Amino acid sequence: MSAATANSNASPSATRTYGHWNRPKTPGLLGLGTIGTGILLVGIGITVIVSIVSGLLAAFFVFLAVAGLLLTIAFRDKHGRSTLSRAVTSAGWASTKSRRKHIYRSGPLGRADWGTVQLPGLAAGSRLTEWRDSYQRPFALIQVPSTGHYTVVIGSEPDGSSLVDREQVDNWVAEWGMWLAHVTDEPGLDAVSVTIETAPDTGTRLRRTVEKEMSPDAPEFSRQLLSGLVDAYPAGAAVVRAYVALTFNAAARTGSRRRTPDEMGRELASRIPGLTQALGGTGAGAVHPLSAQELCEVIRVAYDPAAASLIDEANGAGEPPELYWPEVGPAAHQASWDAYRHDSATSVTWMMSTAPRGNVSSSVLARLIAPHRDIARKRVTLLYRPIDAARAAAIVEADVRAATFNLTASDRPSARQQSMARAAHATAAEEAAGAGLVNFGMLVTATVTDPAGEHDARAAIDNLSATARIRIRPVYGSQDSAFAAALPLGLVLPKHLQVPAEVRSQL
Repeated sequence: MSAATANSNASPSATRTYGHWNRPKTPGLLGLGTIGTGILLVGIGITVIVSIVSGLLAAFFVFLAVAGLLLTIAFRDKHGRSTLSRAVTSAGWASTKSRRKHIYRSGPLGRADWGTVQLPGLAAGSRLTEWRDSYQRPFALIQVPSTGHYTVVIGSEPDGSSLVDREQVDNWVAEWGMWLAHVTDEPGLDAVSVTIETAPDTGTRLRRTVEKEMSPDAPEFSRQLLSGLVDAYPAGAAVVRAYVALTFNAAARTGSRRRTPDEMGRELASRIPGLTQALGGTGAGAVHPLSAQELCEVIRVAYDPAAASLIDEANGAGEPPELYWPEVGPAAHQASWDAYRHDSATSVTWMMSTAPRGNVSSSVLARLIAPHRDIARKRVTLLYRPIDAARAAAIVEADVRAATFNLTASDRPSARQQSMARAAHATAAEEAAGAGLVNFGMLVTATVTDPAGEHDARAAIDNLSATARIRIRPVYGSQDSAFAAALPLGLVLPKHLQVPAEVRSQL
């Protein structure tokens, strides 16, 4: 999908809107796409040959087989998934259950190597090292050897848009667009993810701040008043944090050798200050790269929310827990078809199947990312895959050709086909004017500590997604993988698929 672009025709007093995103399409007959059209043409050829060699009856059965296969590709649900795709997902889940790959046990009595509590699934082989940038700030570097990726995580506490002028919000959005366009030119950058997490506030930081600032000569009444506020504040309060994960390829260019962690650490140490400084102008607030200890705490709490209060209390007492990367995973987890049970919580992850239609304002996701009383912890993760300028021009022109072909292939084109053609031409014009092109997606994870609250959390996410004008669906059969992808680990999902993403999107 193309990156959102501002409505430049809006007057200063009008609300600025954003849009012109579209799903990549390939040309094809009858809406089948390139692969479906190829199957249709090959099937017709085989049917003609069989009719000549074996007669009409054999050709008729071949025609039925080809037609049945094409129907499984042509019939799609409201999320754009074909019958064939759903059947493959169900078969894969049945295979996973039969091999008991959906159950994980770690620790001294588990099956993990060396009795550790390492991360499961896609992040099982990841490694963590710590380096210092040119400002002498420690930063964690995650290595995923299977895909040859290195990830740096930047933490921030967003300023929020409350009591902020609309012009300032528009400037923040513009700065974010410029930042995305800038990182597109970063050598070796493969993906960017933004994770906005809302969680209950334990009140430890407030209590520590009040006790530190309270004067020893303060009146008893003032002490009691502040103590009462500190005790009552955490009830119903929430904290909002944001994490930006930058994933770099170990190979400097296609075909070159993979760089070692030492080489990547030294190279990124000089690039991180520039990236964080530019990010500060997007409304992200105070930004800094996460150290290894901070990242371990974030991932540990994600898999076991009950550990959050213990970690906050330890940090408040000045004795932070010493966590290591092989110890931040869950002691046990069990994935089901549409949910994920891990340690002290149950989570459900949804994926965006349709971006907001039409033009939207900058506050379209405000309610989705805001804290909710029915959800203990919530993560909204935006996944970006920047496209370099050399490929962007070819992609937008291919989208224009595909949209034009699909529009002219029918005598009565639908309104959606006409809208897609207009969006493709607008995107091509903006790219020619210097705008960047980005593939993007979204994952939403809702975590509850009481299994009885799972239904309320599902209903809340359904309502919130409607206000955001997006269409989402649970990640059926891959809840554990989707949960890990929504964490600030920098996992690039297309690199972990057995079937290429370009083929999956057409089936």
